[in-house]
Amino acid sequence: MSPIPRHLLSDNCSVNNKGQLSIAGCDISELAKEFGTPLFVYDEDHIRERCREAVRAFGAHATFASKAFLCKAMAKLAHEEGMGIDVSTGGELHICLSAGVPADKLTFHGNNKSLAELQQGIVAGVGKIVVDSFDELDRLELLHSQNIGQVQNILLRVTPGIKAETHKYVSTGQDDSKFGFTVSTGDAKLAVEKAQASEAVNLIGIHAHIGSQVFAVDSFAKAVKVLADFSEPFDLPELIVGGGIGVAYVEGEETPTISQWAKTIKDAASEHGVKSTIGIEPGRAIVASSALTLYTVGTVKKLPGIRNYVAVDGGMSENSRPVLYGSGYEAFNPQDVLNDRNDVARVVGKHCETGDVIIENAKVPEGLAVGDLLATPVTGAYGFSMSSNYNCVPRPAVVFVKDGNARLVKRREVYDDLLITDLG
Repeated sequence: MSPIPRHLLSDNCSVNNKGQLSIAGCDISELAKEFGTPLFVYDEDHIRERCREAVRAFGAHATFASKAFLCKAMAKLAHEEGMGIDVSTGGELHICLSAGVPADKLTFHGNNKSLAELQQGIVAGVGKIVVDSFDELDRLELLHSQNIGQVQNILLRVTPGIKAETHKYVSTGQDDSKFGFTVSTGDAKLAVEKAQASEAVNLIGIHAHIGSQVFAVDSFAKAVKVLADFSEPFDLPELIVGGGIGVAYVEGEETPTISQWAKTIKDAASEHGVKSTIGIEPGRAIVASSALTLYTVGTVKKLPGIRNYVAVDGGMSENSRPVLYGSGYEAFNPQDVLNDRNDVARVVGKHCETGDVIIENAKVPEGLAVGDLLATPVTGAYGFSMSSNYNCVPRPAVVFVKDGNARLVKRREVYDDLLITDLG
């Protein structure tokens, strides 16, 4: 079995003649010593280049989906590279504003934004609110009647009836969805009419999102056709087709680039006569392959005739995707990158759950032992952002590496952090 495939590592990875991995000039073993494990290591210039690629294709209408990974450093980076940022909760909004991102560069999403969250966004001056329901339109009307904020620019999220080929939990464009106004039932048309008649909002466009981790780019072309047919009579200035392009997580997977994805969308828009400005909202495609998670092996169990287990010092608390979606990952020893991974083991975490599995059948190097480092690549999206304190385990640290320097952007939680909200 082969070494870890190079395309699963970030742009600025290198391996010395001893087989030891560095990222952006930072030795992985030294990062483990300095910051401990588990540790998220992000290649900063990799992220910046993906942001620039999106901006080259869509200009100011390239928006980073912050749910993939958000902290103040990430918000600043996306803004510096010319991307807008979409937020879907009051918490995400608060972090972006705290990072100094201008409110008018933010798009406020969410299928069930509370009255308080809508007021928070309006008072802050967010650029756009993506309205997801008639109830939300009513809330905006109520806030306007109370003289809170100015007339708010909005997009309407519609469900185009496109079922993307992806896991059902991250498929959002089909008619049977909690998101948006359904085109096929007529609700989307009614929503446009209600918004255009309202004095509380200014309808500037239509928004859709068909799902996440979508490899088939023709799904986006199909969505553009539905959206073009629906939105053409209203002559609105913006048409946002969301994000969701897939990334490669395991050996044998290949994925379109952001530029290839953009070309598919633009070609479809041109074919169907779309006059509106097109926008996208990538998240995973910006950050996923920029990072790896670094672990230390704590236990190795060999069960003859059954399987081998390798337990690391993290688990489902910092990577819940395998448990939620059955997502696949690869593993390798960053101190021995070039050698073949000739053993197979189930890589598990330290939590009190049999289902606490990071990789079901991982290819690992022979002789992997207690104290060795083990890394899982492509963990930059929906790893830290979905992390938890299950079993009262503190969340890991996050570092950005660039030009030989490591910058701590999220410190490791300590046990006293677990008591901050505990009133006793």
